[in-house]
Amino acid sequence: MERGDNTKCLHLANEDTGKHYGAVSYPIYQTATYAHPGVGQSTGYDYSRLQNPTREHLEKYIAQLESGKDAFALSSGMAAITLLFEIFEPGDHIIAEADLYGGSIRLFNNVSKKNGYEFTYLTCANDDIEKHIKENTKAIYLETPTNPMMRVTDIAAVAEIAKRRNLILIVDNTFLSPYFQNPLKLGADVVIHSGTKFLGGHNDTLAGFIVTANDEIIEKLRFLIKTTGAGLPPFDAWLLLRGIKTLGIRMERAGKNALEIAKWLKNQEHVLDVYYPGLPDHPGHEIIKKQARGFGSMITFNVDSKENALKILEKVELIRFAESLGGVETLITYPTTQTHADVPEEVRIKNGITDRTLRLSTGIEDVEDLIEELESIFEELE
Repeated sequence: MERGDNTKCLHLANEDTGKHYGAVSYPIYQTATYAHPGVGQSTGYDYSRLQNPTREHLEKYIAQLESGKDAFALSSGMAAITLLFEIFEPGDHIIAEADLYGGSIRLFNNVSKKNGYEFTYLTCANDDIEKHIKENTKAIYLETPTNPMMRVTDIAAVAEIAKRRNLILIVDNTFLSPYFQNPLKLGADVVIHSGTKFLGGHNDTLAGFIVTANDEIIEKLRFLIKTTGAGLPPFDAWLLLRGIKTLGIRMERAGKNALEIAKWLKNQEHVLDVYYPGLPDHPGHEIIKKQARGFGSMITFNVDSKENALKILEKVELIRFAESLGGVETLITYPTTQTHADVPEEVRIKNGITDRTLRLSTGIEDVEDLIEELESIFEELE
């Protein structure tokens, strides 16, 4: 019988609980190198750039949660994407979602293109992906829901195209986490996470993950992670292990709060649009119900003027005006000058991001307190 999701966040399958003196909290192996009994004899670890017991333990958890064969813990979400893209060659073509996190677009346009990769950006929820596949196309790169416009792509449908055309399907699963969505089970080949967000959950460390069940990709990434040196340090790995223990209850609580706030926002005269896939009128509502177990805690909304958007950002107190997402605290972000500042203005506008767009990452506070603060601010809007 398969264990439940919350149990998987707390216990590894087939874990040897007799090791480490029975410590319930897995130890931090804060060491750079390892001594050996003699020539040709190894303790199983040689140098922490290659592997570290604490990082390895974390990777096993992430692989378990995403139903992968192996996982790779990196120093940030961007480090994870950067490492993954080292499996491609100059001249390769990648189809990518147009509405991506701004850091991903910056990486693709300024580093990956310099390395000889070619990109086609599509609205993957609506566009005909297959029409844009070329002889040199190697992969499809998705976020679903997207950042920040919350577009939902049918992962299984894209996976069918990818498999038929022998392409690698990569899904950034940061917004929903493995607790709500498992792209590998839907046919994806690789899953990416910014572990800084929901997996860590406390806004206190940076991390990134790559998860896959593909043996060839695993072999390439194990070589690359030791060669490039971007593996997650042991103390940060321990913080992620601690955060994952409460992943389920945090996701449930934050998601419940988000739905209440999204409903409240829908009824405000100064709010023009609310993008939250948990709302029945969201275009991707039925798809996300089919492929995920929850709607997440990310809300994007447009207000009626730039002035009112800035006023909201200036007046929040309990809600923090800060870049990032996925922590226990509720954060509000201004994509135009923060997460998507490096995205060309014409691309931002085409994707729906304007100077009236705000992104809310709902935390686990009492939702009544969050709505009360928003009510007091909205009463002052003009």
